[in-house]
Amino acid sequence: QVQLVESGGGLVQTGGSLELSCAASGSTGSINVMGWYRQAPGKQRELVAAISRTGATDYADHLKGRFTISGDNAKDTVYLQMDSLKPEDTAVYYCYAPRVAWSARNAYWGQGTQVTVSS
Repeated sequence: QVQLVESGGGLVQTGGSLELSCAASGSTGSINVMGWYRQAPGKQRELVAAISRTGATDYADHLKGRFTISGDNAKDTVYLQMDSLKPEDTAVYYCYAPRVAWSARNAYWGQGTQVTVSS
């Protein structure tokens, strides 16, 4: 089993920045990819970004340039730097770690952290 714990959410004004962190514990040797999804009220959960232990990344196209994912393999931790935040970025952000490849359909999930961007 793998446990994921997110931190860093909060309230920020439009144009501001936040950095989220997600630390994995447990059987982390089985994890090759970690990343973030988000879910806004009334909307489906969507991919934000993911990163592999080798540094390969995957981003939602509409978030490229504003969001940056990075990882620290030694700490089994991933970070999501979010810049130029907009009210539409308001959502619960969930850390995930796929059991297989990059798939979120079979993954470990964190409990989520709220990000609220005020206009």
